[in-house]
Amino acid sequence: MDDLLKGLIHEVRSWRGETTTKATSNSGEIIPPDYSVVDGKRVFTIGEYEAIVNINAQRRTQITWQKDGKALKTAPSAVKKPDLVGTYDDMRVIAQLIQKTLTIAKDQLDSSFIEATIYTYHDFCLFWHEHPILRILARKLIWSFEKDGETTTAFWLGAWRKANNEKVVFDDTYNVQLWHPVHFDTDLVLDWRKFMLDYEILQPFKQAYREVYLLTDAEMNTNTYSNRMAAHILRSKQLYSLARIRGWKFNPYGFEGYVEKKLLKQKIKIQYWVDHIEESFQTEQPYVATDQVRFCKLKGDIPMTLADVSPVLFSEAMRDIDLFVGVSSIGNDPYWQDNNGNPRQFDNYWNSYSFGELTEGAKTRRIALERLVPRLKIAPQCSLTDRFLVVRGSVRTYKIHLGSGNILMEPNDQYLCIVPDKKTGDDKDENIVFLPFEGDKTLSIILSKAFLLADDTTITDKTILSQIGRKSPP
Repeated sequence: MDDLLKGLIHEVRSWRGETTTKATSNSGEIIPPDYSVVDGKRVFTIGEYEAIVNINAQRRTQITWQKDGKALKTAPSAVKKPDLVGTYDDMRVIAQLIQKTLTIAKDQLDSSFIEATIYTYHDFCLFWHEHPILRILARKLIWSFEKDGETTTAFWLGAWRKANNEKVVFDDTYNVQLWHPVHFDTDLVLDWRKFMLDYEILQPFKQAYREVYLLTDAEMNTNTYSNRMAAHILRSKQLYSLARIRGWKFNPYGFEGYVEKKLLKQKIKIQYWVDHIEESFQTEQPYVATDQVRFCKLKGDIPMTLADVSPVLFSEAMRDIDLFVGVSSIGNDPYWQDNNGNPRQFDNYWNSYSFGELTEGAKTRRIALERLVPRLKIAPQCSLTDRFLVVRGSVRTYKIHLGSGNILMEPNDQYLCIVPDKKTGDDKDENIVFLPFEGDKTLSIILSKAFLLADDTTITDKTILSQIGRKSPP
């Protein structure tokens, strides 16, 4: 079990009056606490009131109040009086711990592909499938069930179902593992993607639509390193911040030439080489130029041949690095063409990234859009090319790049600068269209821009209007 989750269990093990799951796993590991959650919620009686700690569809805890079965808009002031405030504070702590359990478990699952953890069916049920809190995550994911050398993949939808919707039954004779698309043929992966959309399953992270990075002929030739992620210009602060979140290390007080992730169980470390670019321009943030990706043995720092790296490890490492590039590349900066002190020697890179060939992450985004676009109310105005979502407005036709989210306008490929409004929050686009996974902000931005531009006669923003060539309303 992940060390963070173990630490959380230790933290609440002696919590006063709180029950925890009593069952014991076959492996002897402690089952995470359940905090007496039933059907995704925990009800607290505080004086004359009830506080309901509920886990919502986005897997976040919400606290609602009621009295005599009637909902209240806010927490009643009476629950904060001296005789009740202790119970009120306990309720809030439990709500925070439930949220912390979900957050840690989600991160554990998302990073567990590399570990390739295998459970007995008995332990899988205790840890994930039947756990009152963690099943909220586990039942939105695809699992692989193995017995006698044969593997069946299934998803829980009231019963275990294959991608073709056929019901299947498992028992304690099976071993269970989180499903990863790198091990399976394309047809099955496409079937699972269709399944998620047909049933509108919101996965806690990309699984059915997870990017897969396979070893290329060029990487076989370079043998001990990959140049796939080389020649990018990244904003160093974003790179280092995101790398830290994903478990990669770097020296914040100096420069060592790479960001690195150590996998102690596999006795392997992954290195993404970067070169610091001298600050010869006005900016608060230095840039780095990217170079090779290498896999090395921890002992002796010996480079590995890429063919000897497991397919899942290689794919997951490249996925992390593609994420670093996708988030921190200067190619995503919509203001770049306005200069703002930016070094002009990077203009060619900005143009090539903003509107060039798609990365694996962007290719997966395109696959998702192939299924999503026909479901949109603006579908008659939209079409997909190899790199763009094309939106036909009344004033102009717009090409939204599937990698950067940047926009060109026909007929002369004029650049259109639209900056997402950060004040609207992360959930603004949730009602535009159902998305089958969390965590791809660029996809949400692309769809948001598409809806805006499809109805370009109603745009009131003067900055946008001046670019598309429409007069501002009086």
